[in-house]
Amino acid sequence: MTDAQIRDNVERHRYELPVGNQMAVVTYNLSEPNPMITETLVPQALEGQGIASRLAKDVIADATERGLLILPVCPFFSAYFQKHPELAQVVHPRYRDILGI
Repeated sequence: MTDAQIRDNVERHRYELPVGNQMAVVTYNLSEPNPMITETLVPQALEGQGIASRLAKDVIADATERGLLILPVCPFFSAYFQKHPELAQVVHPRYRDILGI
C-alpha cells in the first residue's frame, strides 16, 4: 500500500491517489452540494491491494468532515456501504433505502 495522500481534484471532479506512476481515482458529479460518486477506478496492476477501500474511507471521511451526504451510484461504493451499514449516516436517505441500509 502507498503512503501517498489522496486529494480532491475539484477541477476534474475526482479524488486521486497516486501509486507509483499510476493513478487510482474516484469520480463524482455534484448534486449540489452533495457528491454523487459515479466510478472507482484502480489500475489492474494495483487491484487486490486495498486501494479502492482506502479511497472509499478517505472520500467518506471528507464528506463527513464537510457535512455532505454521498449519493453512491458507483457499484464499488454501493457494495462498500452495504458491507458497512454503520456508515449509513453519510449516505443520502434516498440511497439508504435503495441499498437497504
